[in-house]
Order: sequence, then C-alpha cells, then structure tokens
Amino acid sequence: MDASGRGGRLVRRRRHRAARAEADARALVVATYNIHSCVGVDRRYHPDRVAAVLRELGADIIGLQEVDARRRRAGHDQRAYFAQATGLAVVPGADSRDHRGRFGNALLTRFPVRAVRHIDLSVTGYEPRSAIDVELAVDGRRLRVVVTHLGLRAGERRQQIHRLLEALAAAPSTAEAMLVMGDLNEWRSRRGSIPALDRRLGRAPARRTFPSWLPVLPLDRIYAAGAANLRGVAVHRSALARIASDHLPLRGSVAWLTADEMTDGG
Repeated sequence: MDASGRGGRLVRRRRHRAARAEADARALVVATYNIHSCVGVDRRYHPDRVAAVLRELGADIIGLQEVDARRRRAGHDQRAYFAQATGLAVVPGADSRDHRGRFGNALLTRFPVRAVRHIDLSVTGYEPRSAIDVELAVDGRRLRVVVTHLGLRAGERRQQIHRLLEALAAAPSTAEAMLVMGDLNEWRSRRGSIPALDRRLGRAPARRTFPSWLPVLPLDRIYAAGAANLRGVAVHRSALARIASDHLPLRGSVAWLTADEMTDGG
C-alpha cells in the first residue's frame, strides 16, 4: 500500500474516533426499576425513598414497574409524584387490576414524547399485564422505548413475548433505535422467554437484581436494537436502593451508533 492509501486510512480512523467521541459525549442514561408499589423490604410504604433512588440514578429515561395507580396514604398519585420529584415527564401505562388494586408501568423521561401506544399482554387466567410503547424525540432523532412487566409463569411469559414482538412488528416505527426494558421475571438465559427476545433484539446483559438485599436472579433487562449502542449496564446498589424495593434498579448508557458503525453492523 502506498503512502496515499495509508494516509487515507489514517484520516478515516481519525474521523471515526471523532464521531465516536461525539456520540459518547451525547450518550443517554437509561434505567429500569420495579418499585414494588413503594413498599420496601421493611414493609414500609415510603415513596420518598423510591424518589431518592430515582434521583440517584441520574437517568434521562426510566422504565418503572409496579407503580401504584391508587391515591394512597400520602395523598398523591405515585406517577405524578415521581415526575415532580425527578423533574422528568411521566408517561403512564394502562392500569391493571388484581387483588392488590390498580397498578401498572410508567415511563419517566426528559425528552419530548411524540407517540404513545399501550400493548395488552394479558393471558387468560393470569394477572393482567401490558407494555408501554413510546416514541421520543431525542436531540433531533427518534427513539422507541418499550416498558413492560411480564408474568410469573413460564408459559404465560412465552405467550406475552410472542404477543409483544408481534405487536412491535405490526406497528413499525420511524425511530432509528429501540429500547425494550422492564421486569421480565425470567432468570434463565438459554430457556424460557429470553431466547425469543435475544433473536429479535440481540442479547441483553443479565445482571442480578432480585432480591434487593441479596440479589441472585437477573429478572430485569435492558435491550437495545437499531442505531443504539448499549454499554455499561450495571446494577445500582446504593444503601437506599437495597431497602426501597425488593428489586434493585438496572442502569446503562446508550449512545447512537455512528454511520460507519451502522455500515459495519455495529
């Protein structure tokens, strides 16, 4: 290879590094957290503790599960309270009902919301379940974010994952990237419902989030697909997080893939 060829490769590498550095500088912090209706491991109902954990995360986008939709002892709706406590906008999920009352998912975000859709994942004979499908405007780009909470039984989860993937395929988005996050209630990486998600979205890091006081099961996941580069996925293990809920939050960083990385397949 002559000098001009080597020079051209060097220029391309420098441009790639500069583009990667710019993308990293604009990376988003994302998290998912099952808040157990704000009832901690000490069995105390304490929304202030959960709100403090949410602030600790410092996230731009947070998916929440088991948000109590009732106006409880503190006299406020948890979703509205967390929005106020974090300074983020809230997107409520479709409320479900069981023997505990009304509960559901929610999304907290600092980005403008462009579209919201609710996906029913309920399976006959089991607790009602759903997902929030949201499109966000992120620094001039579109990001699709799906927040869900799957059931407790293996057969139920398989049906829910099949239904979720069908619903996402049936409603194509103009978004350049997609995040799917939540409490999947699944700890088996090679069996159960996880392989179907892996085939569609790529493998997600499995970090132990449950139970919060001695985490042994990776029940919570963050998936990234499209022009999203998910890195640094870790469990948030603060002293407050260990008592605020029976799950620990899962947190990661998402940067947009550069044009070269998209061409090379990420």
